[in-house]
Amino acid sequence: MICLYRGTMTMIRSELIQKIADENPHLFQRDVEKIVNTIFDEITDAMARGDRVELRGFGAFSVKKRDARVGRNPRTGESVEVEEKHVPFFKTGKLLRDRLNGK
Repeated sequence: MICLYRGTMTMIRSELIQKIADENPHLFQRDVEKIVNTIFDEITDAMARGDRVELRGFGAFSVKKRDARVGRNPRTGESVEVEEKHVPFFKTGKLLRDRLNGK
């Protein structure tokens, strides 16, 4: 899949499953799909509990709290109350950063 607005390649879940299945012919695609979905579900469940998930060499997923604030409607300029919310946060690991920077 090509992301048109940046012209870069992106991979969606089904493509990840297909790539893993192709590289591991001894595994059935349905089993690979179950494994990938289980990993994503576990990461999501842990973050929903407020836990941090660290994958050594890749990065860490965590949840950050954004306090309530007064925002601005960009269309009207009117002040708007924005409620407190929790947002996902990802911090890359050293090995991933080094690989991205050609080290």
